Amino acid sequence: MLFSILLFSLMDATVKWLGGNYPTSQIMFFRCAVALLPVCVLIALRGGPGLLRSAHPGLHALRSLLGITAMACAFYAFAHMPLAEAISILHTAPLFMTALSVLLLREKVGLRRWSAVLVGFTGMLLVVRPGSDVFETAGLIMLAAAFLIGCTTIVIRHLGRHDDPVCITFYFTLSGAFASLAGLVWQGWINPPPLDLALFIAIGLLGGLAQFHMTLSYRHAAVGIVSPLKYLTIVVGGVIAYLVWGEVPDLVSVAGIAIIVVSGLYTLHRELLLGARPRP
Repeated sequence: MLFSILLFSLMDATVKWLGGNYPTSQIMFFRCAVALLPVCVLIALRGGPGLLRSAHPGLHALRSLLGITAMACAFYAFAHMPLAEAISILHTAPLFMTALSVLLLREKVGLRRWSAVLVGFTGMLLVVRPGSDVFETAGLIMLAAAFLIGCTTIVIRHLGRHDDPVCITFYFTLSGAFASLAGLVWQGWINPPPLDLALFIAIGLLGGLAQFHMTLSYRHAAVGIVSPLKYLTIVVGGVIAYLVWGEVPDLVSVAGIAIIVVSGLYTLHRELLLGARPRP
């Protein structure tokens, strides 16, 4: 999981580096098309093409639509706002997932988890600060990405009862490659020089390998052990942002980030605690 966090953080930073000079669709194309290579390796290791059979193509289409839109929003926001703040807003997705689970899955959420969700959204507002010139557009777009990821997670929860995670990842990655090609017709293609082309390829490899190692971590350790580590992405991203762009969050943003992390960890703790209790 720690290696996965490093890879995802490097991918996010590379997206930010290229995002100011290239269309979002072009970055998404390399992210998905190149990532198909490690995904196909994972399919081969897990048993071959038989893993791709599914009785729920409609849900795969919905998951892909939500995930591709979330990726487009996130990649745009990475290019237009400080990296640590962008990553922290993206980590409000579990809070959205908790709220959506009540509306869509009719799950019961107690007062403690609702309180954690409200506190987490308060932290998000400290980071976004609606109305400020710096974060107004990009911050809200990243917030939309977090909401869509929360929706996506609800769909994946249902799909995961029937299909292998590799199957879900494959159809999303393949759909993302085709969707980004369609986006390039609208946004246009910019021929990258050799160094930028290498960075484009790196985005796909980093994303695919990060997903692979995250999957391995969940197979070999309890969710309660490895999931909290994902919040270290904010720290790693912050270090990279400081070293590359000299970005230093102000005290209000740091307070908001801390609130998001604490509320997210508490929400995860409550979900794991309640999930471990025997059902009557």
